[in-house]
Amino acid sequence: MVTYLLKKSYQHKTLKEINFKDLWGDKGVFTTMRILGKPAKIIFFNSHIKNLVKSLKIYHLDRVNIQKDILKLIRMNIDKSKSYNHLLRVAVNKKIISVSLRDRKAPKLKFNLKLINHKRIDPELKNLKYKLILKYLSKMDNTTSDVGLCFEKKILESGTSNILFIKEDVVYSPLKSIYKGVTYSFFKKKLSEIISKEIPVKSLNDYDEILLIGSGKAVTSVETIKEINWKRKSLRYYKILSNFYKKEILKCPVYR
Repeated sequence: MVTYLLKKSYQHKTLKEINFKDLWGDKGVFTTMRILGKPAKIIFFNSHIKNLVKSLKIYHLDRVNIQKDILKLIRMNIDKSKSYNHLLRVAVNKKIISVSLRDRKAPKLKFNLKLINHKRIDPELKNLKYKLILKYLSKMDNTTSDVGLCFEKKILESGTSNILFIKEDVVYSPLKSIYKGVTYSFFKKKLSEIISKEIPVKSLNDYDEILLIGSGKAVTSVETIKEINWKRKSLRYYKILSNFYKKEILKCPVYR
């Protein structure tokens, strides 16, 4: 069960608070950021806001001062006296900006990926068309499981994260029909190379490790994919990427 610290919605024009709407299923975009500690740090904050505004422009939902207003609403809802271990979600459609904070629970090493046949609408963008995915996720414990989205017998991304596949010390990522998130971009800079290629489901047993990377999952090692009897063979790259990520959190500036 998700525990919310805060759920608020605001009108675009006036920034007047209205009844909360999560906006799932609407024409719009969102971003989810990890907020941590006291005083709070928002991990990869500037990159998240940049991507959000870029997506708003693509969907023709941007307007004068939209970035300024989003930043104002975030600032209004961050309490400097609180210690955070939460996920901060900002969702925007044509008329509403919604801000929410929910508990972040750390994924466990005993983690299963459930494969489902689904490709997101406009998968290269972080849009709000997530209702089918949320239907699956609502029945799962997100500390021990996620869904793996597959289309035409190829694996794309998880319900919450990008996926990396490791074989013989080479890191691979699905070639297309995925949103390359902020955490993905961070690791692409840190690693010498991430090779983009199609990942057929039937090839998954060739890989030693499968990792989920994203704001909520951070770096999560998949232990099993039960439908195909895949089992993790190593934790080597999980440890490497986790160390990169932990060091970046230490360097991250306090949110002001």
